[in-house]
Amino acid sequence: MDTLNPKQRNFVIGLIIIGLMIVGFFGLRTARAFRQFHGHRPPPFDGEHVETDVSLIRDWMTVPFISRMYRVPPPILFEALKIPEQGNKEKSLKQLNEEYYPQDSGIVLEKVKAAISANQAQQIQGNPDTPVVPSTPTLPSSP
Repeated sequence: MDTLNPKQRNFVIGLIIIGLMIVGFFGLRTARAFRQFHGHRPPPFDGEHVETDVSLIRDWMTVPFISRMYRVPPPILFEALKIPEQGNKEKSLKQLNEEYYPQDSGIVLEKVKAAISANQAQQIQGNPDTPVVPSTPTLPSSP
């Protein structure tokens, strides 16, 4: 009881193959995008709590995100990095490191951590209105 002639059958098979190719194409793109998340967790702050643990800072974070999380003005962090704020707000720390310090892997992350630590130390000493930018961030020594 085959009601389709060979031309119609070939047309339907062709449409099914094209549909499967489209599904495969977008499925692979979705899988690739999912793999690029690398298990990012939700932000470690709730908007009211000020984070103090700088070890939570990761290279996928942006300066404005870190600024909100640690309540340090973005200009302080950009000044510590010695890079312009203009055009760099949407870039991750990893992207900033690759662009401005390609020879020093991880230096941007360390400078941001040092700037936040210095700012927190200044706030603890009783002068929260004056943010501090460290002149030379200390990096962990290599073994």
